[in-house]
Amino acid sequence: MGFTSTIANKELKGYFNTPSAYIILVVFLLISGWFFASPLFINNQADLRSLFGIIPIIYIFFIPAITMGLIAREKNNGTIELLTTFPLRDNEIVMGKFWASLGLIGVGLLFTLIHFLTILILGSNIDFGAIFCGYLGLILLGGVYSAIGIFASSLTNNQIVAFIISFFIIFFLFILEYTLILLPSSIAGFFQYLSIGYHFSNITRGVIDTRNLIYFLTLIVLFLRLSVILLQTRKWK
Repeated sequence: MGFTSTIANKELKGYFNTPSAYIILVVFLLISGWFFASPLFINNQADLRSLFGIIPIIYIFFIPAITMGLIAREKNNGTIELLTTFPLRDNEIVMGKFWASLGLIGVGLLFTLIHFLTILILGSNIDFGAIFCGYLGLILLGGVYSAIGIFASSLTNNQIVAFIISFFIIFFLFILEYTLILLPSSIAGFFQYLSIGYHFSNITRGVIDTRNLIYFLTLIVLFLRLSVILLQTRKWK
């Protein structure tokens, strides 16, 4: 865990040593803030449902942007080979970068708690269980998308290509929920289970089902494991 945390700290510091992280966070907060404030001022409705609805869409662009260079940049600069001269295992490299990206996502979500405080100040009826489940769902969703982004980044040494690959994988999982009406009923249930939106919406409704947790954790482990395998293949060449 020591080397993993070292890499995670290094990557987190790298994010905030450049303006890109600040720009991404500001855009993330402006868009999410707009969709929270609109129902508040237009419909006089203060809740976090609109926030939990828009953030998964923002993630489609936000997370590929923060993960595209995690391994691709190392490959392009040749520093991935330098990392192997240290007593590091490939899974420690991958996990360190995963925790760093999830940490940046966590910072973004932490700032959205100002909307929760706004609801508290306004004295609205608050379903604390639903809010907790909503944020849990966003963290799990961020974990899956980060794992996909790292997998895409490990496929290439070009950051733009990594962004495009991760975007399309994430978009496929996201849009799958909306294509179910076009599928025969015999296979619709199977593709519904594959849909990430189905599991996310279950959690945000306050239903913490082990099947939903297993789905998210399986995808995270799968894509991180694929990333480790791709890193290991460089030793076979």
